[in-house]
Amino acid sequence: MQVETEYNKKDIRRTFWRYAIPSVVAMLVNGLYQVIDGIFVGHFIGYEGLAGINMAWPAIGIIAGIGILIGMGAGSLISIYRGEGNESLAKHTLSTAVALMVAAGALLYLVLHYLAPLFLTMQGATGKPLTMGLEYIQVFSWGAVFTIAAGAMPMLVRNDDSPNLATLLMAAGAVLNIILDYLFIGHFGMGLKGAAMATVIAQIAITITALGYFFSRFSSLRLGINSFVLSPRLGVKVISLGSSGLFMYAYFSFVVALHNKLFMAYGNAIHVGAFAIVGYLMTMYYLLAEGIASGMQPPVSYYYGAREGQKITIIVKLAAKIVLLSGIVAVAILNLFPVQLVALFSKGDPLLAHETVNGMRLHLFAMFLDGFLALASVYFMSVNQAGKALAISVGNMLIQLPFLYFLPQWLGVDGVWLSVPLSNIVLASVVLPIFLKDLRSKSRSIHKTILEPSPV
Repeated sequence: MQVETEYNKKDIRRTFWRYAIPSVVAMLVNGLYQVIDGIFVGHFIGYEGLAGINMAWPAIGIIAGIGILIGMGAGSLISIYRGEGNESLAKHTLSTAVALMVAAGALLYLVLHYLAPLFLTMQGATGKPLTMGLEYIQVFSWGAVFTIAAGAMPMLVRNDDSPNLATLLMAAGAVLNIILDYLFIGHFGMGLKGAAMATVIAQIAITITALGYFFSRFSSLRLGINSFVLSPRLGVKVISLGSSGLFMYAYFSFVVALHNKLFMAYGNAIHVGAFAIVGYLMTMYYLLAEGIASGMQPPVSYYYGAREGQKITIIVKLAAKIVLLSGIVAVAILNLFPVQLVALFSKGDPLLAHETVNGMRLHLFAMFLDGFLALASVYFMSVNQAGKALAISVGNMLIQLPFLYFLPQWLGVDGVWLSVPLSNIVLASVVLPIFLKDLRSKSRSIHKTILEPSPV
């Protein structure tokens, strides 16, 4: 028997916005403190600090990606089981997800502790960027379990019908991170080590608060010491269903690492610093798109479990329109005000500013397609099609390779900048018809008749 929830109400768009708005706010706040990290590093340390943090980021991205894997995989399963009315399996999924976070954190500590120097030198890191990048990674290796949990826990809280609390958790963590950035980087001069410590301390606060919520009476999936069930079978399902989320982050880590290496081969650390700034400028749009996709996931998974296909179509079409239109607007803003935006991250270095503006125009002209591909991956994950979700994420990595191999040889540094947008155009042309076909099939194959609501 289905549990009466917000999902069962008639106003589908209002249900979507109830989850999307907190998710978007949380993602943008989360992105804001990453951007402010870059502002502090750019102004107090300079382009070598930006290069160091950009070379360290791919390793941190893998840690964050495992948090997304657990959060999206377990969150999707929890919503599907709740849609089916199976609260017991939903609780077991939650407790299994917590165990996965601890195990993954311990494993990643060992990997990063021993392999971080090799990882950075493979990207061409030398001198100060190498030293500062190592300091940054070492802090995150000790706090890996909290980085994972801080990514996963808000998603699980959101799937427990508490999207506002999930947003509050991420917003509070972001504010704490910004305050600590100012103290550790600006006041105490701790460099990238201070930036990493600020982030990990904020993540510890998020983790402790979220765990406290799930052990409290406010959670409908309330955990207890005696009810803590670890299910290998559910663990495999969580990993399978959420793997596309990890591969999406692995894709970004792979692309960033390979770009860093190519920029060092065809340019120098100035180009890596410029690439870091371009990444910060892209962050806000990409996290908006990811927030829309994450907000779409709980109701879509629920309606899939409840076999209400037309409701899925309404929500996904609305989410896709928002992601694509906001991406087009973001590209326009970046091209209208490039110098002003770059100045946020620079102490007035004219060469760094010139390379960044050039890179921004070449690298981000098809940025809205990144948002669409992220949305499509989350959609397939939400309707229990882990294979298609994973194929998009893996395809996003593999399709980069020929572009990154040939274009720099033909065009030098400009070829490095152009590789991602051109490959995204090719991949999106393949994914779009598959996405639309599956969406149409949901409306035809799931026969519950609904009355489409008026727009909110």
